[in-house]
Amino acid sequence: MTAPHDGTTVFAADAAARRHGIELLEAAPGAATLRMAVTAEMANGHGIAHGGYVFLLADTAFACACNSRGVAVAAGADITYAAPAHIGDVLVARAEERVCFGRNGVYDVSVLRGAEVIAEFRGRSRIVRDPATGAKGAAGAAGAAAANGEHRGAGDENGPEGRA
Repeated sequence: MTAPHDGTTVFAADAAARRHGIELLEAAPGAATLRMAVTAEMANGHGIAHGGYVFLLADTAFACACNSRGVAVAAGADITYAAPAHIGDVLVARAEERVCFGRNGVYDVSVLRGAEVIAEFRGRSRIVRDPATGAKGAAGAAGAAAANGEHRGAGDENGPEGRA
């Protein structure tokens, strides 16, 4: 049996997040909330937060949420910027699982300044290893879901259509 793996474990190992002052506020199965203050070093040529730092915050929240289901990596992600963030702003990223099927997951992350939406991020994850056994593949994710009474979608372990 390997060590437990969850959002707090992946965050503790994330040097990039720590280096940029990102804080983990809450981690739960399929969800996470993080915070980051925008510093002068994060400003772009327009004097506002560089989009890469906003993406970093959202992506880190996504990583914490999806790794609560097993050892997961990003299969893809996109972000829509709704408003600029400014030096001194404190941003909060809230990640929520939308659906899991087989080893795949879809997560939405809202990046907020207070109640104002700064960006919306969608991440797609892939479980690469079962946290309980260390085994590679879908058996661990499907087994963990079944043990928790969760339904992961129709079809075989790779999703509704049987695709990986």
